[in-house]
Order: sequence, then C-alpha cells, then structure tokens
Amino acid sequence: MLIPDPPYRLYPLRRRESTGLSRVLPMTVTDWTLRHAHQTPGGTVRWDRFGSGTPVVLLHGTPFSSYVWRDIARGLAATHRVHVWDMLGYGSSEQRADQDVSLAAQADVFADLLRLWELPAPAVVAHDFGGAVALRTHLLHGAHYERLALVDPVAVAPWGSSFFRLVGDNPDVFAALPPALHEALVRAYIASASHRELPTLTLDALTAPWLGEYGQPAFYRQIAQARQQHTDEVQPRYGEIDLPVLVCWGEFDTWIPPEKGRELVALIPGARLHMLSGAGHLVQENAPAQLAAALAGFLAP
Repeated sequence: MLIPDPPYRLYPLRRRESTGLSRVLPMTVTDWTLRHAHQTPGGTVRWDRFGSGTPVVLLHGTPFSSYVWRDIARGLAATHRVHVWDMLGYGSSEQRADQDVSLAAQADVFADLLRLWELPAPAVVAHDFGGAVALRTHLLHGAHYERLALVDPVAVAPWGSSFFRLVGDNPDVFAALPPALHEALVRAYIASASHRELPTLTLDALTAPWLGEYGQPAFYRQIAQARQQHTDEVQPRYGEIDLPVLVCWGEFDTWIPPEKGRELVALIPGARLHMLSGAGHLVQENAPAQLAAALAGFLAP
C-alpha cells in the first residue's frame, strides 16, 4: 500500500485501553499508528509497512519504540518499502505480566516477522538493542540481509549500566514506585539518551507506553531481562558476517561510548564506522539529517 504521508498523526491525549489481563495498544500524546497486528506466543506485536521500492526493516532499541524512526522512515519510504515494528512489550505492542521480552525472545519474533513479510534478504537498520536483535537473528536464526546498518548498537561486551544492575536486582521494588515518581524517573532516563533537550511532545510520546498499570512494570521488566549473555552468544561470531555493514555512532553518546563502535567495526570484516556529530545515543532525534544521509547512501542500489 502506498501512502502519501508518514504513518503517524497527532491526536489529543486519550485514555488507554486494557483487556484486564494485559495492556494492548496504548494511546500516546503523539500517536504513531502501526496498523497491523501479529500474534506471537509472547503476545501481540504491532507492525506496519509503507512506501515502494527495495525492502528495508527498521528496528528500535530500549526503552524506545518504532516512533523514533518516524522521520527517517518517511524519507526512506520515497525509495524503499519500509517495515517497522514495536518489539514485544514496547510501544504499541502488548505488555503483560511474566512476559519474555529478552533479546533472545525479540530475535525469535523478528525471525517470525521476516517470514510473515516474505522478505528473504531485506536491508536492515537497527538501533541500540535492535542491533543485538538483528545480529542474533542473522547469526543464530540464519536470517539473510542484503546489508546491515547498526546505529549505536548494543553489541560489544561489557555493557549495562549500574542502573540496569540495580533494577535487575530489584524489579518488583521499582515496579511498586508511586506513579509520579516512576514517571519522573522514566522521563529523566529517556532524556539522558539525548545530547540536547528533547521537545516535550517527543518525550511525552517516548514515555507514555511505560506509564500506568501495565506500562510501569513493563519498563522494569525489560531492564531486568536485559542480559549480556545474549550478546556474548553471538559476539565471537561477528567475523562470520559476510555482507555490507555500516556502523553509525553519535559522537556524544554517553549510554554506549563511541569506543564500542570502533571495537565493533574491528570485529566485522569490511565494516565501516560513520560518526554523527552533535548527537548522543538517540541519534534519530539529535541528528536526523546526518543519519538519513548516511543511510540513503548506504542503502542506495
């Protein structure tokens, strides 16, 4: 399906809806609408595709959603068939208690989506945890990519902050925080990924999925399940990657320092590093034009 405009619209704030058992399809201040649903053993995953041309799939990281790709996706849709999805437990995809939202589970879902979309070898662009998911899906599930762009990915050990470790040891304590304190924590955490102050609407949209009865425990659940073992299982195999690889990195990334980018390109044959000036970890918000230009050149036939 061709659509002339990006697949998101601005709506007034609306009440979220829940099933009573889990939270599905939250309504955010800025509603990035994913029109399709796919049932997985772990819950419902929302996805969409738009544009025309060679296929490309965009993967988000944590604690974000496909919303971070909204502007890049619009640009790519002029020349590509763009696929986006919210990982299980993220964005507009289902959140529920006892849900497996680990990197291993997300790679299972991604492999399933590639089969659903009938994409034998798409180009893949992956940010943060999405990078780990893309690498696992390629190396452990045998998914073929035409080329791979990794944007500030979680890929090289060691990784994980002291905050991750604290939450991992005490997820139930954090899940029980008063809602106002929880929201303040999430907003501050997300804001710290940006090198400059995020617009209020953007911060609202990135925070909204993590609020409420299902969102709050889901936020701490995904952190508690973020285990380095899931990258340790594939890092020794990066030398097997035999396709064009571009690694983009924000020069002021304080979440994952640029040194990790240099380590990564040394592990992948033929990979090249492209630094994005003036950008922190959330490069889609800090340097969208630079990132779009780098990706357009890399993805060009």
